[in-house]
Amino acid sequence: MLVLSRKQNEAIVIDDAITITVIEIRGDKVRLGVESPREMPVHRREVHEALQRPTQQEATRPRPVDLSYG
Repeated sequence: MLVLSRKQNEAIVIDDAITITVIEIRGDKVRLGVESPREMPVHRREVHEALQRPTQQEATRPRPVDLSYG
């Protein structure tokens, strides 16, 4: 993991496509602004993980059985 120090209004650039800017520092909270291509989704980690988990309905749905031989 790369660890960087930035002050308010300073930014980092990732692969010329993503810019992350420190918008505000208030106590133990940091507000970040993310600029990225529209086709590149950006989520907080907990949202990303929730999107990756199968829904309860998918988890209980029977899976098709492969009856092919070969």
